[in-house]
Amino acid sequence: MMSGEIRRNARGRLLRDNVVIAENLPISSLRRFKDDVVEVREGFECGFTLGNYSDIKVGDVVETFEMREKPRV
Repeated sequence: MMSGEIRRNARGRLLRDNVVIAENLPISSLRRFKDDVVEVREGFECGFTLGNYSDIKVGDVVETFEMREKPRV
């Protein structure tokens, strides 16, 4: 993790040379060492899967985000 945090069941987008390669991919598996975890914070190593996308290369950037519904006031 370079900055921020990553959570399981969030969504991700993959950037290669600042061009979006894949978008709205689910973070379906998130691990630290051999343990399944719910979130990983900045400064820790982790492994994750981006849906069924597998063409990740060295230098790619993964941005994650969560969609939340906010009720109207």
